[in-house]
Amino acid sequence: MRTGSRVLLVLLLLLPVWGSAAAHNGDLTVRPTCKPGFSEQDYTAFVSQNIMEGQKLLKVKFNNCAGNKGVRYETNSLDFKVRADGTLFAAHHVQMPSKQLILVVTAWDPQTLGRWEAMVRFLVAEKSQHNGHKPKGRKTLPGDLVQQQSDTLLPWRQHQSANGLRRQKRDWVIPPINVPENSRGPFPQQLVRIRSDKDKEIHIRYSITGVGADQPPMEVFSIDPVSGRMYVTRPMDREERASYHLRAHAVDMNGNKVENPIDLYIYVIDMNDNRPEFINQVYNGSVDEGSKPGTYVMTVTANDADDATTANGMVRYRIVTQTPQSPSQNMFTINSETGDIVTVAAGLDREKVQQYIVIVQATDMEGNLNYGLSNTATAIITVTDVNDNPPEFTTSTYSGEVPENRVEVVVANLTVMDRDQPHSPNWNAIYRIISGDPSGHFTIRTDPVTNEGMVTVVKAVDYEMNRAFMLTVMVSNQAPLASGIQMSFQSTAGVTISVTDVNEAPYFPTNHKLIRLEEGVPTGTVLTTFSAVDPDRFMQQAVRYSKLSDPANWLNINATNGQITTAAVLDRESDYIKNNVYEATFLAADNGIPPASGTGTLQIYLIDINDNAPELLPKEAQICEKPNLNVINITAADADIDPNVGPFVFELPSVPSAVRKNWTITRLNGDYAQLSLRIMYLEAGVYDVPIIVTDSGNPPLYNTSVIKVKVCPCDENGDCTTIGAVAAAGLGTGAIIAILICIIILLTMVLLFVVWMKRREKERHTKQLLIDPEDDVRDNILKYDEEGGGEEDQDYDLSQLQQPETMDHVLNKTPGVRRVDERPIGAEPQYPIRPVIPHPGDIGDFINEGLRAADNDPTAPPYDSLLVFDYEGSGSTAGSVSSLNSSSSGDQDYDYLNDWGPRFKKLADMYGGGEED
Repeated sequence: MRTGSRVLLVLLLLLPVWGSAAAHNGDLTVRPTCKPGFSEQDYTAFVSQNIMEGQKLLKVKFNNCAGNKGVRYETNSLDFKVRADGTLFAAHHVQMPSKQLILVVTAWDPQTLGRWEAMVRFLVAEKSQHNGHKPKGRKTLPGDLVQQQSDTLLPWRQHQSANGLRRQKRDWVIPPINVPENSRGPFPQQLVRIRSDKDKEIHIRYSITGVGADQPPMEVFSIDPVSGRMYVTRPMDREERASYHLRAHAVDMNGNKVENPIDLYIYVIDMNDNRPEFINQVYNGSVDEGSKPGTYVMTVTANDADDATTANGMVRYRIVTQTPQSPSQNMFTINSETGDIVTVAAGLDREKVQQYIVIVQATDMEGNLNYGLSNTATAIITVTDVNDNPPEFTTSTYSGEVPENRVEVVVANLTVMDRDQPHSPNWNAIYRIISGDPSGHFTIRTDPVTNEGMVTVVKAVDYEMNRAFMLTVMVSNQAPLASGIQMSFQSTAGVTISVTDVNEAPYFPTNHKLIRLEEGVPTGTVLTTFSAVDPDRFMQQAVRYSKLSDPANWLNINATNGQITTAAVLDRESDYIKNNVYEATFLAADNGIPPASGTGTLQIYLIDINDNAPELLPKEAQICEKPNLNVINITAADADIDPNVGPFVFELPSVPSAVRKNWTITRLNGDYAQLSLRIMYLEAGVYDVPIIVTDSGNPPLYNTSVIKVKVCPCDENGDCTTIGAVAAAGLGTGAIIAILICIIILLTMVLLFVVWMKRREKERHTKQLLIDPEDDVRDNILKYDEEGGGEEDQDYDLSQLQQPETMDHVLNKTPGVRRVDERPIGAEPQYPIRPVIPHPGDIGDFINEGLRAADNDPTAPPYDSLLVFDYEGSGSTAGSVSSLNSSSSGDQDYDYLNDWGPRFKKLADMYGGGEED
């Protein structure tokens, strides 16, 4: 070091021997066996920002343990290439886009198909720096700065110019610091030492900032503020954090910046401490049976948390076992890098093996089973069905039987065998009739459960036409057969169907049968023969005819030959005729077993004849007594139809002569005419005017109809007045007056009766009762607690209060003591109902009716009368009181009552031998 230099920062890398990280110091660990690979997993080189074409940048070292014969190198960048000796150079002029560029160099051994990768970092140096490269653990410095020790970097330096002045140089870019993960310590372990040559002049304090220092995670790295030694305080985990970016600071004792902060990049070197993990433990895939070798089945994927750019994270796959091992133990193979499972052998047959279970193993370290970590997963491969088995009939012929004239009947079941997947399109059968049924009498439907073909009648068969059918049927699947599969000879079969004869009903060939004739034909006229045909040609059967429906009972039918004759005159104007047609239904029945019958309808169209005379309309009318515009419009109605109806001829008869004298008819058209007065005045009244109406039939018919015409006085509008209408009804003026007087008298009597009823009702409400309200016992409280002075001062006839002997048949009780106030069981009498609004005259009747009801009521207790307690009834068995009697017989000794004390003194005086009052 020159004494004139003011600032010298020494970066001392103190890297202990940590696995492969010590290789850069030449302290390589000798392994028992050679392991192919790069000498370093991470190379670092300093380059300028502008790189010329062909400029050498770095040389990587690789050993395949076989003399590197045939080893080829390549990069993941088109800007750089690697020669056969491992020299990395620029393929063309490159302008570095940033301060750092990372690329991957791959070594490929064509003999073993092995691939190895290493990472190369290009750090852009300042303009004053020299381009060079730095393998891991070695620092490349400009020649004038190589001093003191081989592991010393001068990131901060000062040069002296030719005139003696010092010129400040830009800072160095410190190469990354690599720290292996999972180190066992001891901790803290020193990583690097930072020192400035100013510490000879002043006291320097060093510090670091950034994630892992003063930011979470805290205190992963620490620095001695005096010596500048930086330490790692605990084991690192690359899967938790792969790199750290720190900044180193140098300040004086007052906190003033002495040097510019420098960037420190710390990379955690990956160790193989994570097993590959499959995304799923069970994978499901499928492949069609009969697939060719190389058919894709599925992909399994395992992820390794280790660095994927190193062998620690490079996963390789292989198949461990296959179950079952039929028809070969290696039916499938797997791409070691992608995990794609494909078929490797032919012979997949779902009908033999429906499913394979394949155990797949994933191993890191590029599949090296000696050093790599492994994990397994299960791949379930289902062999899917293809239609490689045509359906086949179980027999070549089938037979069935069907009665004639029946439909939707299953006559035969066709059974087939198909080895494909049940209830799939490859298995579902479709049946077709190839020949033997040109008229389409049959169809074959598939049973969805059994796959059988059901031969069904869809169009009735006739025994007289076809006694048997010979069908040829073919079966196929919903899905077409697989390529190269041909239909089997057993996919066709014959079906014989026999038709059985049944008794069929006779039928009328022409149904409905229509005949035309004129109405009014006489009884017994033969109209037609309505015969039926028996379709059973091979049965000797007789057909009998009868009427089923003849609404007017106009027809007869011959029971043997079906001849129709009239039983009455046919009238077109009858209510049974609809649109000139009369309809009757007949029955034809054979004598088969069981008998069968058919119906036929006969329609008779009746041609109209002129057999109905016209009728005058209306039947009644009214007209004013004086001629004016008031006339009567008349027409005619004829039950016949054209041409036996209008135009009509209206005329007045010559007899009586008064008709033509008083009235006249004016024809309006063929159907209407007007009737009016001929004279100037006609007395009010009702007149019968006969009119002759003649139709236009051939021959024409006429009818004399009478119209009742009311002639009445009219007002100025030509309408009949009320009096005039009454007068026209046939009443004179006197009669009309008498009727009005009677109506007035009747209304007066009704009014007087109503007034009298209201006055009488008012008197009944205002008149007082005949008795004093205090003496009225209704709705009053009666007091019964006044007992008086006893029996001696009351003159009552007690015999009226005894239980009558005549009630013994009512009181069905056992002999013994009975209270007279006990309610006997018996029919209750109907007491009178008191009116809501009493009338003074009703009080006496109400009391008398109540007394009569009470006297006749055997169940009424004597609540309103004197209660007698000494009556026990006849035939009492109560021995304790049998000696007591209301009557004094004189033969009973009651002297013992004197010995009972003062409470029984009164009783002793009454019945004993005491002194009588």
